[in-house]
This record gives sequence, C-alpha cells and structure tokens, in this order.
Amino acid sequence: MLIVAGLILLLLVAGASAALYHGLRLSGAASREREQWLAARALLAHAPMQPILVRSDLRLDMPPRVADLFGLVQPATDLDGLSSAGGGLDPLDVERIMADLLALQRSGRPFVRQVRPRGAARTLTLHGERSPTHGQGTDMVLWVHDASEAQAEVERLANEQAQVREAFEALTGLIEAAPMPMWYRGPDLRLAMVNTAYVQGVEGNAAADVVARGVELIEGSGHGGPLAGAIAARETGRPEVRVLPATIGGARRSMLLHDVPLPNGGVAGFAIDIEDLEQARARERRFADAQRAMLDRLSAGVAQFGRDRSLVFCNQPFRRMFAMRSEWLSDRPEFDRVIERMREANRLPEVRDFPGWKAERREWFTRTDAAVEETWHLPNGVYIRVVAQLLPDGGLLLIFEDRTEEVQLASARDTLLRVRTATFDNLFEALGVFAADGRLQLWNNRFRALWELEEEFLNGHPRVDAVAEKIAPKLRTPNRAKLVTDLVRSATTDRQQRGGRVALADGRHYEFAAVPLPDGNALFTMLDITDSRRAEQALRDRAAALEAADKVKTAFVANMSYELRTPLTSISGFAEMLHAGYAGDLSEQGTQYVGAILESVERLGLLIDDVLNLTQAEGEAPLVREAVDLPALLAGAAEARRSDADLRAIELVTALDASVGQVTGDPGRLREAMDHLLRHALNATTSGGRVLLHAEGDPNTARIIVSDDGAGLDADAVSRAFDRFAQAANTENGRTPDLGLPLAKQFVEAHGGTITLVSEPGMGSLVTVALPR
Repeated sequence: MLIVAGLILLLLVAGASAALYHGLRLSGAASREREQWLAARALLAHAPMQPILVRSDLRLDMPPRVADLFGLVQPATDLDGLSSAGGGLDPLDVERIMADLLALQRSGRPFVRQVRPRGAARTLTLHGERSPTHGQGTDMVLWVHDASEAQAEVERLANEQAQVREAFEALTGLIEAAPMPMWYRGPDLRLAMVNTAYVQGVEGNAAADVVARGVELIEGSGHGGPLAGAIAARETGRPEVRVLPATIGGARRSMLLHDVPLPNGGVAGFAIDIEDLEQARARERRFADAQRAMLDRLSAGVAQFGRDRSLVFCNQPFRRMFAMRSEWLSDRPEFDRVIERMREANRLPEVRDFPGWKAERREWFTRTDAAVEETWHLPNGVYIRVVAQLLPDGGLLLIFEDRTEEVQLASARDTLLRVRTATFDNLFEALGVFAADGRLQLWNNRFRALWELEEEFLNGHPRVDAVAEKIAPKLRTPNRAKLVTDLVRSATTDRQQRGGRVALADGRHYEFAAVPLPDGNALFTMLDITDSRRAEQALRDRAAALEAADKVKTAFVANMSYELRTPLTSISGFAEMLHAGYAGDLSEQGTQYVGAILESVERLGLLIDDVLNLTQAEGEAPLVREAVDLPALLAGAAEARRSDADLRAIELVTALDASVGQVTGDPGRLREAMDHLLRHALNATTSGGRVLLHAEGDPNTARIIVSDDGAGLDADAVSRAFDRFAQAANTENGRTPDLGLPLAKQFVEAHGGTITLVSEPGMGSLVTVALPR
C-alpha cells in the first residue's frame, strides 16, 4: 500500500511538475506573444496605412485614427457612416466603395480607389482585399493610406512630364524640320534615331528602316569612319568636330560633323553641308594665289601690311625696287622696320626729320579718308609714285610705281614737241592738222603764208569748211575748195588717205593729201609741184616724140626686112642652081663655098622672119582661135628638130602626158613658139648633151617644159633673156642675136599664158610654159 501510495504520490508529483513546467512554458510563450502583439499594434498604429475591417455583412471596425482621416467625429460602423453631415465622403464615393467591396466578396479581386473627404485637402487611397485572418471567410480589409503628399508629388511629376513631353515633341519636330542630317546613338553607339534630312541624305525609305539597317551617312571605317568622332566624344566628354566627304543626292559633298556626348552614354550628332563654303574658300584661295601671281607680274611694287602692321605680302618688283632679301621678309617685319630698311638701302627721299617723316607715314594705318598719294624723289634720280590704301580689315596696301621713265619720257616729249614745232614751221610743205571735229589745231608758217590767212583767224581754230571758204578765191577753180573739206572728213571719219592736185590762180600747182593720224586727227599737206609739173610735161612730150620715132623705126625695119627678102631670094636661087650644077660642075672647094652660102642664106632668112615677128605690134596680126591638139603639135615640133639634134649628136627626148590635152589658140603661133624654145635649147647644148620636151596638164592649164643640160645662164642673162632689145644688142664676138625666147614669150602671152626661165651656170636651163584651156 505504501509502495502503491508512494508510486501514486510520485506520479502526482511528476505530473504536477510536468504541469508546472508546461504552464511556465505557456506563460512565457504568452508573454512573448503579448509583447509581439503590443509591438505589432504600436507598429500598426504608426503605419502609413491603417486598416478597416469589413465584416461579411459590410459592418465596419474602424480605428479612431482612420475616422480622423475621413473627417468623422467618431468611427463609422457601416458604410453609410462614412458619409455624415459634418464630413466624411461624398455619397457617390461611398456607393462606388460599396460596389468595389461587393465585387471583392464575389470574385476576391482586390481594388484600389482614391477618394477626397469633403471639406479636406487630403487625398486618401483605399486598397481593398480579403482579410488574411479568416481563411475562407468573407471578411475584408480596407487599407486606408493618406496619399496627399504623394498625390501632390504625382501631380507635380505629371506636370513636369507634360512639360517634358511638350519639350520633347517640340525638339522632335525641330529635329525633323531641320534641313541638316541629325541622329542619336545609344550607349552602344548604334543608331537609335535619325531625322528626315538624314533619311533623304542616305536615300532611305523611312527613319525606322534606316535605323534598323544601321545606314551611316559617312562611308568608311577605322579612324576616318563614322564612329571615330562618336568614340572620341564619349571618351573625352567633349564635342568632336570633323570634316569628311559624303555622297548626298548622288554628289560628293564636304560635311562638317559634330558629335556631342550625352550624360546617358549616348552620342548625338548633326552634319552641316559646307561644300559651298569649301568651294568658296577654295575659290578665295585660288583668287588670292592668282592675285599674288598677278601682282608678281606687275611692274609696280606692292606691299600689304596686316592689322598688326606686320608685312604679310610683297611682290617681286617690291623686293627688287627696295633691295629686300627673301629671308629677311620671311620674318614678317613691322612697318617701321621696313621703312628703316628702305632707308638703309638708300631708297627713301632725303628728309631732315626722319622720325617725324616716319611717324606721318605710320598715320596711314589710322586715316579714314581716301587713299594717300605722293611722289618720292630718290637721291639717285629715281621718281616713285606711292599710293597708300587702307584695307577693310585694318591693314594697309602700299603701291610703289617707278615713274622715272615716265618723267624722262615727259621731258623727252617736251623736247620733241619743241623740235616738232621748229621742224613744222621750217618745212617746205604747207601743213595743217585738223581734229576729229574738223577744227584746225596746228599749222605751220608755210600754210599761213600760202593762203595769206590772218593769225587771229587761225588762233580761233576755225572749222575746215571756214578754211575752205577762205582759200577758195586763191584757186584757179574756186569750187575745188570743197575738195579740201571732203578730204579732211574722209581722213578723220572714214580713216582713209586721199589726195589730189590743185592749181592756184597765180599759175602755181600744188599736190595735196589728207592723211589719218593715229590719234584720230588728220594731217593736210600741200607741196608746190610747179617745177615738177613743168618737167613732167616736158617728159610727156618727149615720150610722145620717142613713141612716134619708135613707130617710124618699126615701120622702117619692117620695110627693110621685106626689101631684104628680094635679094636674099635671088641669092638663094642662084646658089641652089650652082649647087645643082646648072652652071657646070664645080670643084670640091667651090661646092663647099656654095654650101656655106646656102647655110648663111637660111640663117639670114630665119633672122629676118624673127625681126618681122618682133616688129609686129599687138593686134596687127590677130590670132586664129581653134582647138589645138598639143600632143600632136609638140610631137611635130620635136620631129622637125630631130635631124638637127642628130647632126649635133644631142639626145632629144619627148615625154608627153595625155593630160596635156587641148587648148584654144593659134596652132601656127604655138608651133612657132615651141620651135623657138627647142631651137634655143639645142643651141645651148653641146655635143653629147640632152634636151627634154615634157608636157602635162590639169582641167585649167596645160604646162610645157623644155629643159637642157647645157652651160646654163647667170642671173644677169636670165633677167635679160626675154628682152628683145637686149637680145638685139647681144652681138659680142660676132654672134647672131637669139630672138627665139622673146618671140616665144610674145606668142605665149598673146594666148593669155605665162613663160618662165630657170637657169644656173653649169646646171642647164628649164623653160616652163603655162597655157590656159
């Protein structure tokens, strides 16, 4: 029993101990739970969102703090209590909240709604959701948050967003409307946006397509590629500017590229077409180079100083004129140093106060009036004209012109004028110079004395018609005075030289002329030709007498030639009878004598025929006009002379081209002319020589050439070959005159042709006859 009782007591003690331990543990847990509940309650009391427990029957458990947020005097117990006469929500907002809660009960979908208590400036945000403490129950929690400050911030941000959006839209519109290509690259430097000008520049369809394909405005890659500037701008954080070529609209254009880094790591860019500017700069450079090249070719020295008064350019004449070395000028010396250098080279005028003189020239940089011009007389007798022109950029342009030669020429001109005046007044001719308007400008004493004009009249520079009126009474025929007016006007207006002769009333004769002068004036000259006129008349009378005597001589020679033919015929006949043996047989020596007589008779007969032909005047023996076959005529003439050529062992060659054809003329005269030419060539050729008769032609002319390889003629003989009088006088050493060439010339020219002779000693002769068709 005791043991049992002890065991029971032990069990009871153990159970009490276990119960005490469990109770203490539960008491500790309860204490911790209470502490956590108090902490959560305190945290909830100060949380920015306060809960309203909404029962399934839509009754409310509202904390006092939430009632204060709604502007209620005491917490509401139902939804209708959210709206009261003294505050709360608008009934319309209450209805909307009720609809949201009913929807939450049915679907479990949370909701958010903002409300504004009546009479309050605060904004409340309501978050509705199912209660997490009731499992599957229909209780709900309506979290209330005072969003007044957040709403103000939201409204401020919304306003800022609207402003930013407007600014962005305006900027976007500006970029789109910009005439220059513009683009934006993202942090990866790939194209993210381009404007319309960019799309047109790369000939794309749309901005999105260009961005998607990454079409770059600038071709190439590497350091000169389109990304080089963007990379440099992003790395340095400063805008990069480059000039690169691009193909815009099918043409190469120079583009000024700007790459601007942005804070977000992207890079914005735009391109300005500076092709026209580059071309203008190139034209300006070319113009400057051409201007400097032109200035180097000028005879005047040119020096240009900049705004800082340093020498920026000088041409070669300036360097030579003032003995300036190129290496010294390369340092761009200042104006004062240049002046001093001129003085050292003795290229400045000698002045007493050189510093003051130099200071006056330094004022050229500040003058506002027109260009300054002055003349420097250098010690060595050189005259320099100096022109100082202020430039628009504040610089100064100096021009140095060497006038020494001009001054010398002016002095020489004055001397020449004095010499001309003295010469003018002492000339034998009467001279007058008329201006382009017809007024008498200059005259000499001979002019005034010839026409007996008053000095007062001449000093008034009268017109030419007034002068003509004054001189008319002095002429044998007064109407001839009008010719002076016509001649002066022809020389001044038409620039033609004309002249004539006039007889004075006193019997003197003058030759006059009006000559146009280079300055537009006219020189009227009159020369006394009274004596020469008398001599001319005497010569004219003598020429007439000589012409009559020549006709008498010609007639006499012709008559004598006819008279000579009668005894010559008798001599020829008796000599032929003796040679034929009619008077008996002759001895061998007698036969030789008779042969010599016959040969002399033949030669004398030919000579008489030639003399008769020469003495015939043109027109006395008219030519026969008919078609002449030149090849047959020339071949006949050659055959007629072939026996003579064979007898003298001379080769006679003919080369007659079919193109020689026919001409219209006198066959007898042409045959006689060819016979004379062949006979002349045979006579000029020694034994074993060669004579060539060649003929050819074209549609307008027939050409006949007779050449030989004889001794030839010198220049004097060639000049007299066709002169019949020179041939008649050529009887030296007992030679018979050769009248063949003069006769041939006479016959050829009668047909309208020409004949020429070319010959040199030892080279033979060549005669060319040209006959028109």
